[in-house]
Parts: sequence; C-alpha cells; structure tokens
Amino acid sequence: MNELEKRLEELHELLHQYGYAYYVLDNPVVPDGVYDQLMNELIELETQNPSFIYPHSPTQRVGGTVLAGFEKVTHTTPMLSLSNAFNEEDLRDFDRKIRQAIGDKFSYVCELKIDGLAISLRYENGVFVQGATRGDGSVGEDITTNLKTIKAIPLRLTKPVTIEVRGEAYMPKSSFDALNVQRAEDELELFANPRNAAAGSLRQLDPKIAASRNLSTFIYSVGGDGEQYGISGHDAMLTYLDELGFKTNRERQACISIDEVLAYIEKWTTARPDLPYEIDGIVIKVDSFAQQDELGFTAKSPRWATAYKFPAEEVMTKLVDIELTIGRTGVVTPTAILEPVLVAGTTVQRASLHNEDLIKEKDIRIGDTVIIRKAGDIIPEVVSVVLEQRPDGTIPYEMPSHCIACESELVRIEGEVALRCVNPTCPAQLAEGIKHFVSRNAMNIDGLGEKVVEQLLREQYIQDVADLYDLQVERLMELERMGLKSATNLVEAIEKSKANSLERLLFGLGIRHVGEKAAKIFAAHFGSLDALKAATVEELTAIHEIGDKMADSVIAYFENEDVQQLIDKLKAAGVNMEFTGKKVEVSQIDSIFAGKTVVLTGKLTQLTRNEAKAQLEALGATVSGSVSKKTDLVIAGEDAGSKLAKAEQLGIDVWDEARLIEQLA
Repeated sequence: MNELEKRLEELHELLHQYGYAYYVLDNPVVPDGVYDQLMNELIELETQNPSFIYPHSPTQRVGGTVLAGFEKVTHTTPMLSLSNAFNEEDLRDFDRKIRQAIGDKFSYVCELKIDGLAISLRYENGVFVQGATRGDGSVGEDITTNLKTIKAIPLRLTKPVTIEVRGEAYMPKSSFDALNVQRAEDELELFANPRNAAAGSLRQLDPKIAASRNLSTFIYSVGGDGEQYGISGHDAMLTYLDELGFKTNRERQACISIDEVLAYIEKWTTARPDLPYEIDGIVIKVDSFAQQDELGFTAKSPRWATAYKFPAEEVMTKLVDIELTIGRTGVVTPTAILEPVLVAGTTVQRASLHNEDLIKEKDIRIGDTVIIRKAGDIIPEVVSVVLEQRPDGTIPYEMPSHCIACESELVRIEGEVALRCVNPTCPAQLAEGIKHFVSRNAMNIDGLGEKVVEQLLREQYIQDVADLYDLQVERLMELERMGLKSATNLVEAIEKSKANSLERLLFGLGIRHVGEKAAKIFAAHFGSLDALKAATVEELTAIHEIGDKMADSVIAYFENEDVQQLIDKLKAAGVNMEFTGKKVEVSQIDSIFAGKTVVLTGKLTQLTRNEAKAQLEALGATVSGSVSKKTDLVIAGEDAGSKLAKAEQLGIDVWDEARLIEQLA
C-alpha cells in the first residue's frame, strides 16, 4: 500500500468514526471544523486520483447524477407487515395466544414504532451495496443512491460481514419544520407530516434532493434467520447491529410480562411529544428466535409480534349525508359525507361508518355533529355523536331494504354484520369486480381506470372480465374521450396482461378471503389453475399458511357454475393459467432433495444462505424457515442453536455443511 492509499484509508476511517459519533450516537467527538477539514482533504485527493474513489468513501453521500427511474428489487425474505393492537384488551389477547402456544417461559422486547418508510439494506463483506423500499413486501424499489445520502447509514461496517438489515428511514421533526418553512417561502405545497416527507424525499430521482432533506434511520432487524449470526434473540441481535455500526433505537426495553409491556406503552404515550422524531405506536416482539420459529407466521404477519397503535387524534365536524356503495362481494358499505376538516395532517371529507349495526348503536343521523379520527392514523372513522349539538328534527337513519344498483332485496347472512346484495348480475358488484381485476396488483392493465370501466359497462361493451379480451381499437374509439392512441394503448395493455403469472389472475378474480399473498402461495404451490381447482380441502389446508376458512372459500368459489363458465371464457381468450415464477416440477427431478422440506440453520462457511437455498430449490426441495414435524432434513452450520435442538428432539435427519456440499456436487 503506497502513501496515497494509506492516507485515503486513514481519512475514510476517521470520517466514518467521527460521522458515527455525530449521526448515530449524537455525541460529537471533534469540532465541525475538524470534520470539514478532513472531508475537504479527502475530496481533493479523490479529485486528483479518481481511480481511488471507492463506493464506501464518505464523499459518496452527496448524491450523483439524476436517475432515470428506480429498478425493482425482489426481497430475499419478504418484508411482512405486523398485526395491530389498539387497546389493552387486544394486547392481553395477543399475550394469551402466545402463552397458549409456547407456555409461560418467554420475554418480550418493546420498541418505539418509528413513523417513516420501511427500508432494506444489503452489505457484502461489510460494504453497503444495495438499499430498497419495502414495496408490496415481496418486491420493492432500488433507492441505493438516495439512501447513501443518509449519514446514519454506514457505508462500511465495523466487521466484513455479508448481511441484510431492515429498518425505518425517517425525517426528524426539526428537519421537517425547516423543510416546510422553506417550501412556504418558495410557495410550494407543504408536506402533511414527516412520514410523507421522508417517503417523498427517498423517491426523488435527483439524489441531491434527498441529501438536502437531513433524513435519518433506525435499524431494527435482519433479513432472514438471525441465528445464522450465532445470536439467539432479538435483543441480542439489536446489540450486534449496534456493534456493526448501525443506528438502533436505544429506547427499547425487555419485558417479562404483559403488564410491563403496558407500563412501557403508558410511559411513551405520555412522553411521545418530547421525542425528536415521530412515532405512531409500540412494537412488541417475542425475544427468542427459537420461540419465534415455533409461533410461525400467518399469510400476512408473524404471530410472535404485534404493533400497538396510539389512540388517534379526534376532531369535530358536521355529517351532511350518508352515501352507500356496493362492493365487489355485494357488501353494502355506508360512508359519512362530512364538512371538510383537518385530521392528523390531512383534510378529511369522508369517513367509514362500517355497517348498519354501528349506525344504530351510535345513533348516527344526517345533520349531526360528530367526532372523527383516523383509525390506525390512516382510515377516517366516526367515533361518536355530540348529542348536545344535535339539531331539532333529525330522524334515525334507516338502511335500504333493496340494492341501490339492481333493486334486489338485501340480505344479512347468518353470522355477519353486513347487508349484502346476492344478485350475481348486480351492475355495482360487476363494476367493482372489474376495477379490482384490472388493478395494479392484479392484472395490471394500464388505461383501464374507474371511469373507463364504468363507461364500458354503461355502453354494454362488457358483461364480465373475460369480455375485456374481446375489445377492439375501432369499437373503443366510439367511446367518449377515447382517441386512436388511447384505444391502441389500451388494447395493447389488455393483450399484454394475458401473459401474467397465475397469482395475478387468482388475486384479480376476487376469491373471498384470498388476498395477494395467499394468491402467490396457491400459484407457486399448485402451478396451474386446473390443479388448484381440483384440490381438496385437505390438500389446501396442508399448506402451512392456509386455514380452513380460506380453503372452504376456494372450494366454494370453483364449484360455482358461473365461475366455471368465466374461467372457460378466459382460457378461450388466451389468458395464461400457469404459474410462471420459479417453480420446479418435483416429479421430473432425479434428486434426493426432490419433494423434501429442508431447514438451514447456523452459519455456513462454503456457501451463503441464499446460495444454498437456491441450489436446494433447483433440486426440488422446499426450504423452510422453521423446524416442524413436516421437516425432512436440517442442514446445520456453525453455532447452530434451537433449530438443531428441535430437529434432534423430533428425530429429524441432520447434515453438516460438508455433507450438503458433497450431495450438491
């Protein structure tokens, strides 16, 4: 190493050290002038020697050229959302379910729920190589260049580890206030809250804008199995992340009972305004990774964690009308039309009334003054009526007896609170079903917005979703505001959607209880629509994430004659009915791993965890994250912990990495 390289390495080390003390520990160790002097020296040396500008250099935080767009990033391990708790009863119910599943010997870790943007950071040999948004949990956007501008994110770790971490990017209150002052001076629209400001900053195509916004981060977990780092629990993992140079939230607390959790929540409910950043709740997690594995996941969230949401801000306004809508499953939903009012940073004019029972229970009437809030700080809802301000002459609200769209009699199915139109030809249900079918997360047909769908139905161009594939440019041009270019683009988008993978079609069909995640699980497991249609309840519920309720719904859906005719029409139109993702037909693979469920645990030295998983899946194995009676084989690396112990307890075959390498070869 020559003198130049030595000095560059020395400057990198000093600037990383001083930056960590300032931006992560909030404890500066040198005056700003010293830091600036060293940074200027580094910039000058790199300018004179551009071949020595490394990705982890502190100079790479300032933002480079404007990006053309954001590439998609598939998360190796999905970034799942958490279930919510809104009161003490919800939390005690969560605690009760945990104790029923694993007994009383466990502890929780409580953390502040930062109100920001979820991010994933990937490091190779200790160097930051990629950062992404959460997106839909499976696929996010590559925002590496923007994330490099956040000084709390280390560009190089204290150890040369390969690791993926998850966290929250946020805008401190002081940065938010300064930003809105500047935007007001520039006569620009103000940001509603720091969360929106942070998200907007990180999705700027010009990294210099993100760099100017003074964002920060808190890292709260690793992607994948934490035990591969020789650590047995969440609290110890956070300490390990501290040691690597990440900024974690120091206000976390270990709790051995739900009463301690409630005390922690009470403390921060009161102290919340004093924090220099926004929080919108408390995250509660079971500490032990082994117990997390035992508890497992639902299709949407882990069973071992929940997010307590703070009570929402409540304001008063006038309810001027009640509007009814018919959803794609026939449910009649009442919505309050309000005099506009500011709630939690945004103007609200509509609020959910949920169902007939709620309206009667709260005696909500048109003309009432009502208290509203945002449930979970997101969805506006009516909390109560201010009876003292009720005007004379108001009358109790009565839900209609017949559908507002087709005039069929509304029914109330036993065990449900919703009124429902059960007419399968109801135009309102049809319209909502088609809007769902063409939506971004379903068939993703650009140009088929709400108004175009309604126009197609009104003009009787379509009767169901399959009719979309018969639309022609010439016919579409007869519609209002539909020129040659728009019609051509729409037909091309419809044609393109035929090639979508099966999970998009399944989600688009709107099968009751089958959301986007479950649709992906079904598509990957069965491989084709015909195979799914032929599945029994037992075969459906054998899938780890699928319960009886969802399985019964799928069976009932495909038994419907109208559904069978619709699927036949879609097939005839050329719509793909196969899963086009990475799926291996096990029956065609000559491998000892074919059809086996394999669990990887401990630290592998010759392969990365992802490389081992990819090779096993290519040979027909299903790689699971937890050991159960369904597990066929456990691969145990160095420092294997509870998963190895459980495998031995269950009598499951255990291999070391050397044997795995031998078999893969």
